[in-house]
Amino acid sequence: MDAGKPTQQELTMVPHALLARYPTSAPRYVSYPSALVWQEGMGQDVARQLMRSAFAVLPRAASIYVHVPFCHSLCWYCGCNMMVTRDQGLVDRYVDAVVWEARQVAAGLDEVPPVVQMHWGGGTPTFLSPQQLERLFNGVAGVFRPQADAELSLEVHPPVTSNEQIQTLRRLGFTRVSMGVQDFDPVVQEAVHRHQPFEQTARLVEECRRVGMVSINMDLMYGLPYQNPQRFLDTVQKVGSLRPDRVALFGYAHVPHVKKQQNLLKIETLPTPPERLALFETAANALLKLGYRYIGLDHFALADNELSVAQANGTLRRNFMGYTTCKDSHVLAFGASAIGDVEFGYLQNARDVEEYLTLVGQRRLPVVRGLVVSEEDRLRRNIINRLFCALAVDKAAVEADHGVRFDEHFAYELEQLAAMEKDGLVKLTPGAIKVTTLGQPLLRNIAMVFDAYVRQMANGMRMSQAV
Repeated sequence: MDAGKPTQQELTMVPHALLARYPTSAPRYVSYPSALVWQEGMGQDVARQLMRSAFAVLPRAASIYVHVPFCHSLCWYCGCNMMVTRDQGLVDRYVDAVVWEARQVAAGLDEVPPVVQMHWGGGTPTFLSPQQLERLFNGVAGVFRPQADAELSLEVHPPVTSNEQIQTLRRLGFTRVSMGVQDFDPVVQEAVHRHQPFEQTARLVEECRRVGMVSINMDLMYGLPYQNPQRFLDTVQKVGSLRPDRVALFGYAHVPHVKKQQNLLKIETLPTPPERLALFETAANALLKLGYRYIGLDHFALADNELSVAQANGTLRRNFMGYTTCKDSHVLAFGASAIGDVEFGYLQNARDVEEYLTLVGQRRLPVVRGLVVSEEDRLRRNIINRLFCALAVDKAAVEADHGVRFDEHFAYELEQLAAMEKDGLVKLTPGAIKVTTLGQPLLRNIAMVFDAYVRQMANGMRMSQAV
């Protein structure tokens, strides 16, 4: 397979003996450096300066992320920052706080940038009523105005999403939805406390298409209790019958030390690492046979979808909102736990909703942690992003961007990659590093070679499973 042009009809199976030679845990690399090494106590002054300098030094468009943390019930596997509540007064205060935060960030910039992307995540954004959805959107978009061709998307949960909400969202300009499915198997759903019949999901897909949503994504998750390849294949085939434009195939991250509700899952019911890999390979091959192309680490898209086209022509990009075809942009993020990603650093808001509301009530930006990145961080981030998006690294392009001699600067890393080449995960040439089809499911392990913080993380910092 040529890097960036996935044409395989079947995924190359990773031998269990090979899997055992590589770490089973690795950062997710939605950022580099990973959030595991960010620093507490950043504060609003550093945050304001990072955002202002990013847009001043590198004038770019903005991508906007809004976090809506509320849910009606708790899914026991969930790793998101969320809270279960029925307090509508709290929700209204939260909407007001997010709007205030957006206005304050805009006021701190020399010029409000054009917006090419807006995404709402959660929690469950459709926890909000149609009126609250409209108030939140008008408040944020009133200061950060999306361009006419901007991508507006959000996550929805079919059991709590009404036709009226979908109609409201479409009227506001949203054209893309992402639906969590995870697994349609009732045994698995009961084990993780998430009940979502296939028929209910199918009806929502129909309504989304009826009102003119142009892209539907579905999330699947492997590694959940009681999953086996045969029953998971049934879920994939049901998803395929709905023909979403994109499918994300995520691995469940069992981190009960961080997410206490995961202690409710019976550890003996979780698949082992080889069983997890079998679940992934079963689902991936089924998606390939259904006409999807394998994008990056864990995404699949129809052949004519813009993600497939962008990977083929080298314009695919990645940020905290996932894979995107939008042009380079700085990410500004609002709401509890939301993460901003500007060229020179990362900024994360207070995770706890009450703490977030308290800081905003004090008329302070609610940033509490983050990292100012170094030139070396930016260099390594560029390489990791190329691996995840293009499945290849052009050494000359990296040298031109950063003024380094690649083979000298990364002599140690190239030695590690040479061992991976012997295992068939990468192909090394004098001018490039290319990820093979065998290596693609182990992309996090390959990227970890370039992680200068990995030794620190290996000594006491817990990471999620790589496959």
